[in-house]
Amino acid sequence: MSNNKPVCVSLDDFHDYAKATMPKSSYDYYALGAMDNETRKNNRKAFSKIRIRPRVMRDVSNVDTTADILGHKISMPIGIAPMAMHKLAHPDGELATAKGAAANDTLMILSTYSTYSMEDVAKAAPDGLRFLQLYVHKDRTAASDLIKRAEAAGYQGLVVTVDRPKLGRRIADAKNKFKRPSDMKMQNLKEEKNKNEDRGTFNKGMTGTVDSSLNWATDIAWLRQTTKLPIILKGILTAEDALLAVKYKVDAIIVSNHGGRQLDGAPPSIEALPEITEAVQDRIPVYLDSGIYRGSDVFKALAYGAKAVFVGRPTLWALCYDGDKGVDKMLKIIQEEFRLTMALAGCTSIDQITRDYVRRKEQYIPKL
Repeated sequence: MSNNKPVCVSLDDFHDYAKATMPKSSYDYYALGAMDNETRKNNRKAFSKIRIRPRVMRDVSNVDTTADILGHKISMPIGIAPMAMHKLAHPDGELATAKGAAANDTLMILSTYSTYSMEDVAKAAPDGLRFLQLYVHKDRTAASDLIKRAEAAGYQGLVVTVDRPKLGRRIADAKNKFKRPSDMKMQNLKEEKNKNEDRGTFNKGMTGTVDSSLNWATDIAWLRQTTKLPIILKGILTAEDALLAVKYKVDAIIVSNHGGRQLDGAPPSIEALPEITEAVQDRIPVYLDSGIYRGSDVFKALAYGAKAVFVGRPTLWALCYDGDKGVDKMLKIIQEEFRLTMALAGCTSIDQITRDYVRRKEQYIPKL
């Protein structure tokens, strides 16, 4: 890292650096969401409406942030969310992200739309824990091939995105006539599936190669027949769908609104979380992404029943800042913020973080 780069002490500092240095069309592609950006903005605002109820004199001289994800022990309940095209942020792209995650002993979820192949990412951080995020393609042979490659490359879970039957309307991309650079390929996809989508027009809710006919009755069964990997559904925002996930015996769900990039007007993930964890009642693990920028955000999500969270955009800003070293630094910052929040709230392990530690800003607390 060159000496003239600013010192980053919070995740917002990485964002400020990326905004000042990235090409506008690339920054906008990462930073902005669908339509009016209502959901994207509310993802962060919603965390500020939650108050932490700290307990004192609890002996917090030793605080343990370790967590478990589907039987895998990780150093903190904070992983890397799947995002497309990391090369827009740094030439080393997903290779650097994988190294940063592995250096912090935590999980990285690799996007189907990675700009390095899943095999190369595995080689870059051979000891790292990785899941593959999957968009199920209309061509099920292509989808099956991706799953088999992930298994062969040592990926330990399959994260199936279920909230993108059609591409959200991203106005900034249309105005910028965004296309990925011509020399940048989606390395997990075969050439015929690697078409550079034109986002300069409305495209009538374009799906590209993604199958918009996914349904509960047949496709969970198809996934089960295709892989022995744990199946995690990403994009759940209602108790009704969470209960269907339990019914169809998926292994976990991620409460997510796609970072506000799909349905604008959908609830912030943290607002959707309580009804989902109440409905699920610990029958399957519930995770969360969208809007995580602070260690206190992590604490609030766990208090409402999430077992872990995934950081999206801050990873890309950190990648832009200093490649794998930037991702490493970003994860260390948010882990230490989380550890400090635990200590100040009176918790020494994540199993102690319960709903008793949070309330909504407007919520009435009865007298004891």
